[in-house]
Amino acid sequence: MATRGIMSLDEVTISEIFVAVQDFSKFTEDNDPYGEHDFGSFTVAGNKVSWKIDYYTQDLSSGCDPLDLGCRRVLTIMLAEEY
Repeated sequence: MATRGIMSLDEVTISEIFVAVQDFSKFTEDNDPYGEHDFGSFTVAGNKVSWKIDYYTQDLSSGCDPLDLGCRRVLTIMLAEEY
């Protein structure tokens, strides 16, 4: 899912952001202290962007334990100012 802020950008920038999320691998002790790889941030075309993965039950009504095999993962990509 991409927020309104992301979707308001031009198509080239949106594409660059999606590629940057897909290729993100700069996990460190500071930004990923638990090794979950469920959050990242970077800058594209002057836009500070964040992404995060949240874990929900099958019907998406509430959160769930990420280790639950029935858990759904939802990726949200947003401008940092929207967080």
